[in-house]
Amino acid sequence: MRRTVLFVLVVLLLAAGLSFAEEATLIDFSDLTADYPADDPVRNERTLVDYSIAAGSSYTEEEKAEMKVSLAINSWEIDLASSSRNVVTTENSLVRQAIVREGASDFENEGVLGVRVHFPEGPFNSWALIRPPFEIPAYADRDFVQDDGSLAVPQEEAGRGSKFDGIGVVKNVGVLRSVSMNVYGLNFPQGISIILQDENNERHEIFMGYLNFDGWRTLEWRNPNYITEVRNRELRTFPLYPKLAPMRKLIGVRIYRDGAMEGGDFITYLKDISITFDKAVLQLERDIDDEAVWGILQERERSRREAELRRLGNIQVLRYLESRKMHSEDEPLESGGGNEETAAE
Repeated sequence: MRRTVLFVLVVLLLAAGLSFAEEATLIDFSDLTADYPADDPVRNERTLVDYSIAAGSSYTEEEKAEMKVSLAINSWEIDLASSSRNVVTTENSLVRQAIVREGASDFENEGVLGVRVHFPEGPFNSWALIRPPFEIPAYADRDFVQDDGSLAVPQEEAGRGSKFDGIGVVKNVGVLRSVSMNVYGLNFPQGISIILQDENNERHEIFMGYLNFDGWRTLEWRNPNYITEVRNRELRTFPLYPKLAPMRKLIGVRIYRDGAMEGGDFITYLKDISITFDKAVLQLERDIDDEAVWGILQERERSRREAELRRLGNIQVLRYLESRKMHSEDEPLESGGGNEETAAE
């Protein structure tokens, strides 16, 4: 009798264990604060990417060494809907790093992503996309900055493709059960959604709710199609490596403004985004590291990653040139001799 009771208890415990899905942090903006805020507010060494491959031969090695960008909070960008894009709205829509005050009840002294969007005053619907400076690669090797400023991949990291794991990318994701985000509201009626991309490069936008509250709140989306009962699921087997490489990565966060609501400045702060999901494959310790041997997953993404780096590089190089041409406040204004003579006359 005792054995029967123990057996039933073990089965119930196992069933309860199977009912819980895996939870992982998709991105935590406190990990993306600037490493050297006094010197370079857009440098986060963990997520640095070198885009100098897009630079021409006319640049010096010193200039190419500066051509790096990271996922540091201050480097994130805001894209407005085309109908809302003008000089005023673009200039006043930006992202900044913010630090939660000491003594706060939530996230004390942690870095968060601050968002300011300047919507048009006109009565029409609009949106703003908060996105990273480049599309986050799913399979990039983790590297480090050498003494000469270049990036190098350690031997133990070669082939693992784990540079952005937990920083915008989560691997081995089967069915999504829920998505949650910690966001700070200031009683604005705007809506907020999260855009994710899967291993097939298909994008999925998940509406999280509205920001008409004051203070920190965890917004959560639960998958209405998630089946909790195992016996009601369709059970199938799939080929493993390299066929099965499911993942989710963050494309951006979108803010929606209803045309009936007030326009102008909108402020909010984002702390982190987490997902709960079923594992696609049980993470058993395998005898051979398939990706380290064959590198198929990285090879599949290589051309896409290089194209993204060239696109990013072209934009950043143009910005670099434009910044060199802009007038500095420290530079004296040049006075034209001819104008002085005309004024004297």
